[in-house]
Amino acid sequence: MARSVSIEGFVIVSAGGMLADASGGMPPALIHEADQTFFFGALARATAVVHGRHSAEQDQGAPVRKRLRVTRTVPTLAPDPSNAKALLWNPAGASFATALHALDVERGMVAIIGGGEVFALFAAIGYDAFHLSRAGRVRLPGGRPAFAVTPPKTPDQVLGETGLKPGPRQVLDAANDVTLVTWRR
Repeated sequence: MARSVSIEGFVIVSAGGMLADASGGMPPALIHEADQTFFFGALARATAVVHGRHSAEQDQGAPVRKRLRVTRTVPTLAPDPSNAKALLWNPAGASFATALHALDVERGMVAIIGGGEVFALFAAIGYDAFHLSRAGRVRLPGGRPAFAVTPPKTPDQVLGETGLKPGPRQVLDAANDVTLVTWRR
């Protein structure tokens, strides 16, 4: 599909590739100032944000960003009753292109911010870039993987299978072993 938007994923994971703990929540151990600075800086440049029901950003820009909230509760697309800038989107009933058109997004960067099913959905649609931060000292036994795929795979395996290539490893916070690798086409 030729498109004029850039699809970019953003996640921070544990050493084992988990984006949430066993209860499905993002533990404080995954929140690091340097990664948050990178993440919110990128969102400030985004034309739109896509996320599931458990993923959302909590910064000052959040209320004004256009967004698609992925859900199975609507057949295709519907206004989000809690946010005038958002649409509820069921990918089984409407294509991504249709959802972007309904959101009035024609160009720019679309930020995919999770969770695991949403990241897996866009692995199939096609990322232009994926920004994978890792908190190397954090362990989340029984946690939720970054990509909800069967059989389970590491984020690096999934991204490699989509044709993306890893860029250089950047150290965001040496004291906490927080790194960032941007994967690109």
